[in-house]
Amino acid sequence: MKAHDGMYIDGAWRPAAGTGTIEVTNPADGTLLATVPAGGPEDVAAAVRAARVALPGWAATPPAKRAARLDALRRILTDRREEIARTVTAELGSPLTLSQKVHAAVPIAVCTGYAELAAEYSFEERLGNSLVLREPVGVVGAITPWNYPLHQIVAKAAPALAAGCTMVLKPAEDTPLVAQLFAEAVDEAGVPAGVFNLVTGLGPVAGQALAEHEDIDLLSFTGSTAVGRRIGAAAASGVKRVALELGGKSANVILPGADLAKAVKVGVANVMANSGQTCSAWTRMLVDSERYEEAVRLAAEATAKYTTGDPLDEATRVGPLVNAAQRARVTGYIERGSKEGARLVAGGAEPPEGAERGHYVRPTVFADVTPGMTIAQEEIFGPVLSLLAYEDTEDALRIANGTVYGLAGAVWSEDEEEAVAFARRMETGQVDINGGRFNPLAPFGGYKQSGVGRELGVHGLEEYLQTKSLQL
Repeated sequence: MKAHDGMYIDGAWRPAAGTGTIEVTNPADGTLLATVPAGGPEDVAAAVRAARVALPGWAATPPAKRAARLDALRRILTDRREEIARTVTAELGSPLTLSQKVHAAVPIAVCTGYAELAAEYSFEERLGNSLVLREPVGVVGAITPWNYPLHQIVAKAAPALAAGCTMVLKPAEDTPLVAQLFAEAVDEAGVPAGVFNLVTGLGPVAGQALAEHEDIDLLSFTGSTAVGRRIGAAAASGVKRVALELGGKSANVILPGADLAKAVKVGVANVMANSGQTCSAWTRMLVDSERYEEAVRLAAEATAKYTTGDPLDEATRVGPLVNAAQRARVTGYIERGSKEGARLVAGGAEPPEGAERGHYVRPTVFADVTPGMTIAQEEIFGPVLSLLAYEDTEDALRIANGTVYGLAGAVWSEDEEEAVAFARRMETGQVDINGGRFNPLAPFGGYKQSGVGRELGVHGLEEYLQTKSLQL
């Protein structure tokens, strides 16, 4: 894979301040793909300086011209979508078909939406004798995860640039190659020097330096709740604004009378996508006790169709996990589920057949899971589904809301109004009703310990704006 041996700072690729490097490996077979610089505080400081210098000019650029740069970026990402897909498959392990349909396509859709929004959004309004202005918040520090590497970059960079902010990106160390590809696209799109800057490096070093830098005005982080707490604490010392999109333990609630076969099929697909490495995955399936055993059977049958294997093979539906540590984490949860009394009906902690190399985990389903079990409370971040039985809708609601998380969820019912009424009472940021499709314009973000702030659409844009009122 192509890799740069420098940082993208102030519109050019330049050597890192230090000599450390990060090895990027293929999780399917462990082969070395590339090395990238392990940036540190000096690199972060240089990137922040460039962003600060570029801020006045970019903030003063008319929104229509900022929209034009985003539209150019959208065209370039579209032209390079196959390269994007293959890069994500190589460094993340996502099946190529998923990389093409999701990892490459969704960021293009998000970029398209923000190009349109930047041109249409009203950055000022008159309220009585006041003129209310929406101005860019300033220099943004963005720290992104490895599970949807390009989507998470675009979900931060596109609204920040549309708002008139400048930024410094620190991508996940497991998936830096697609971040470098994005920086190339930004450069080709004609975004002025210093507006977007890229520093590759380790989270505790480069990420921490970015979070603590006194000249960052807003810190946007996507990742685990544990790291989010540390990021928030670091940002608090400088009274920085933060946007945190953190973990989840989302409930898929199948109400009595719903189409059970469809709800289970879609629910299993949701959990197994991206090898289960999705913060919003519906990892808890709640079914009424009368139909519970039927749901268990359907889930086991559906899971059996999720073949693991080479991500480049069209028959593969579940690729490897991103690294060895993630595989150990997931198999540890599977073993704990069995020890705590859950009934294993599919998969297990043993490696899949033929997976001597790579970080593979068998798609796994547990039945007889109770709300207090570890696998029903903690985010596993792997292809593991837990089925829980409930007695009535109030019991289902109690179980659905019974975790510290609140990122996403689903409700299925033969009556859409009943499903909506139930969803209104769920303590979570986004709920799909009867399989409602993804909407890149709708806000996404969490309740409780799933985060602070929103991404996507106009709500995502407004995270990067601050308000000023002029009394006339």
